[in-house]
Amino acid sequence: MTGGGLLVAGTTSDAGKSVVTAGICRWLVRQGVKVAPFKAQNMSLNSFVTREGAEIGRAQAMQAQACRIEPTALMNPVLLKPGGERSSQVVLLGRPVGEMSARGYHGGRQQRLLDTVLDSLAQLRATYDAVICEGAGSPAEINLRRTDIVNMGIARNASLPVLVVGDIDRGGVFASFFGTVALLSREDQELVAGFLVNKFRGDVSLLEPGLDMLHGLTGRHTYGVLPFRHGLGIDEEDGLAVSLRGAVRESAVTAPVGEDVLRIAVCAVPLMSNFTDVDALAAEPGVVVRFVDRPEELADADLVVVPGTRGTVRALGWLRERGLADALLRRAAEGRPVLGICGGYQILGERIEDDVESRAGRVDGLGLLPVRVRFAREKTLERPVGKALGESVEGYEIHHGVADVRGGEAFVSDDGGNGLDGCRVGQTWGTHWHGSLESDGFRRAFLREVAAAAGRRFVPAPDTSFAALREEQLDRLGDLIEQHADTDALWRLIESGAPPGLPFVPPGAPA
Repeated sequence: MTGGGLLVAGTTSDAGKSVVTAGICRWLVRQGVKVAPFKAQNMSLNSFVTREGAEIGRAQAMQAQACRIEPTALMNPVLLKPGGERSSQVVLLGRPVGEMSARGYHGGRQQRLLDTVLDSLAQLRATYDAVICEGAGSPAEINLRRTDIVNMGIARNASLPVLVVGDIDRGGVFASFFGTVALLSREDQELVAGFLVNKFRGDVSLLEPGLDMLHGLTGRHTYGVLPFRHGLGIDEEDGLAVSLRGAVRESAVTAPVGEDVLRIAVCAVPLMSNFTDVDALAAEPGVVVRFVDRPEELADADLVVVPGTRGTVRALGWLRERGLADALLRRAAEGRPVLGICGGYQILGERIEDDVESRAGRVDGLGLLPVRVRFAREKTLERPVGKALGESVEGYEIHHGVADVRGGEAFVSDDGGNGLDGCRVGQTWGTHWHGSLESDGFRRAFLREVAAAAGRRFVPAPDTSFAALREEQLDRLGDLIEQHADTDALWRLIESGAPPGLPFVPPGAPA
């Protein structure tokens, strides 16, 4: 028997599809429903490694957590990792299969991936009571409809009802809802069941006349109006996590435990990947995290983080052009803390030999760590565990660069028998491990070191649990759906599909 399903589409990118999908998943699992997330094709530099060593979008890993299950490659069979304006690395079922231009992808390759996508979805639907699918961008991108496998293409092939999410905080949500439906073909419109308003501020009764008129114009109901809530933009896909400009838990700012706050500056390098690495730092009371792109912004920072990037050599050049490289060199000479993660770790080394990512050949690094990096064609995808600063730590690795450490102190001891990871010289640190700062004991120990080196009377809170904070956020998303959506109508959609007889909204698009 095939489980039920629903596709959560959006009027635009960043309309809230990821968090609405996670909220529906958490609401369902709390009702005893066995549920899984799915996104056929994801374009993101924010990725994760599953237990079996597959790379998927981090948003789908977060949604799997909302479902209280382990993420797998089936939940995101196609991942595109941009490497520039016109090309992306294509990751298929968790493994990279090559680079491709946007023209080449939409010119034929995308359609050939449809069988893999449909097979992955079918396997999930055969295993779970319900599969909540997330679309990408807008379903009304008529220039891409012929090769679409993530919005109406997957909905049509898998007979999925579609719920369209609109961000009313941006304005123009009624026009966006109407226009989205009116630009779809008759066959596609038959699957668009209705709408969900996201990020509403104010009195819902003032919105209701517009919702009634929208129903009259389209014949489709609005399944809920979700109020605006701070701090719910977790594990976003397409840009800097806005919540990090304040803190992960913006709605409950907690005073520092010690006398001082700790200021952390994250260099906003090009093609930044896995910027969620600093989420756990921002979750600590008394820690202020901000993204920076000017050298003067490093002056009052107690710690500077050089994050991961899909373009290590390009990011290194950017740091030099902006004057940030010189600022980092001065910091290190003064014994002020610097942390490099993955691509950032490689940048801090002596040299990089890259005939894979940038094909730039040999490039001198910043020389702050005694490390030489050679890019291998095979990507490292692992979930290591180990010890660092006397504390247990775990993370995940996603990189082509292989580090040859030629001195300094080891940063992390790997329990898996693969030796040591990372390097430390004075107060300059580097590691390939993403997610290590989510390990509470290690994060506190690291922040104590940073505070001591910076001369700050900062004390990490003894009871901050990043995993518990993440669960709180997911429960808040589930609460939004349960309290502000028509859950009975949502379940009917998931179980029975789009209502029959939905009217056609002209002009439509060619079939």
